Amino acid sequence: MTTAADALNTPVTLPCGAILKNRIGKAAMTEGLATMAGVPTAHLDTLYGLWSDGGAGMLLSGNIQIDKDHLERPGNVIIDGSADEALKTALTSFAKTATRSGNHFWAQLSHGGRQTMKNVNLNPKAPSAIKLGLPGGQFGEPVALSIDEIKQLTQKFAFAAKTCKECGFTGVQIHAAHGYLLSSFLSPRANVRNDEYGGSIENRARFLREVIAAVRAAVGPEFPIAVKLNSADFQRGGFAFEDSITVAKWLEQDSVDLIEISGGNYEQPKLMGIEGLEEAEDQEIADADKDHRAQSTIEREAYFVEFALAMQKHVSVPLMVTGGFRQASTMQYAIESGAADIVGLGRPMCVMTDAPNALLSGQKSLPSYENELALIPSWLGFLKAIKTIRTIDSFAVQYWFYAQLSSLGRTGKANTKLSAFASAKLVDAEQKALLKTR
Repeated sequence: MTTAADALNTPVTLPCGAILKNRIGKAAMTEGLATMAGVPTAHLDTLYGLWSDGGAGMLLSGNIQIDKDHLERPGNVIIDGSADEALKTALTSFAKTATRSGNHFWAQLSHGGRQTMKNVNLNPKAPSAIKLGLPGGQFGEPVALSIDEIKQLTQKFAFAAKTCKECGFTGVQIHAAHGYLLSSFLSPRANVRNDEYGGSIENRARFLREVIAAVRAAVGPEFPIAVKLNSADFQRGGFAFEDSITVAKWLEQDSVDLIEISGGNYEQPKLMGIEGLEEAEDQEIADADKDHRAQSTIEREAYFVEFALAMQKHVSVPLMVTGGFRQASTMQYAIESGAADIVGLGRPMCVMTDAPNALLSGQKSLPSYENELALIPSWLGFLKAIKTIRTIDSFAVQYWFYAQLSSLGRTGKANTKLSAFASAKLVDAEQKALLKTR
């Protein structure tokens, strides 16, 4: 009888010929441990050395930004159209440490787009001049990109990919999910252009496909290229699942080696398993695909398995699913049902850096910390019926995971004694210290 450990420990051969030694991928998580200039530090080496030793077949970096004026947060690694010797030396050290146990290490290449905070850019570039619908004033008024600027950014993605390959990374992932620039081009809610980059899904996907073509030309046919793609934005008028299937088919034609299925954006953060301030838009899966309704999704453990199950009926490109996995049996189901070729682990590895080795050795489940971290005590649990309070509470918990990554990188150990409130203060202080170095 096949066990979960057996299923997870099976190698994966990608279309380009690269082989991942097992079915576990460390998901991309923002670290904030580079310098303000975007140069990797020894803290990143420490963090990814721990993860390399942890047993995953593939590690994804956090956002590596291809434009210094459009960061997801201060402390992102940046490769902005050029790379001096200091940056190349740091990237080479980063990649060497992150692959020291024989695993793959892929660079997640991204552009923050309109989700760039004001403390980085007051007027970030976007497909259209449509501001994020979030309270708090943290994001500025976006400016629509010109066609010439789109072409320049395409080449920046290609340059960053080539640089990563030269410095020892073993693959790249193009971030086209979660509301960042390429994702917002796909969304008819964020993209209201009337030129060749707006309107039909073919036009809205043009930028992403041009990026893939430029990156493939830069890195060659045998270097893995992945794409992180939303199953849907879960917003009225946003990128829908039927569009996601269409784009996935095109990406397969365009020589993409792996598609990671995710969902949501800053306005609707389904990627974290929570809802935003506006009501989420349910995404209907076609009747022909509903016969594969995933047990794990019904149990609300793995957020995007059901979408991956439906998508795998339309494409043969390998799929990665991230979000919510804790039980080894659920991971086994995702693999054996065909929903996922790679299971992505995120939050558990913020504390348990050797979680992959534990699963491969037969451990049945991974720890979950979210319930214990909530800012609202159980005796005030009735307040969570208020959506605004529930959303704020969930975002506060996210800072605890940020703080764990900081602690792992700086000390080599997690600090689970931190409260969510103390973590938010710590991360905020670290960000302010970085900004002072600008």
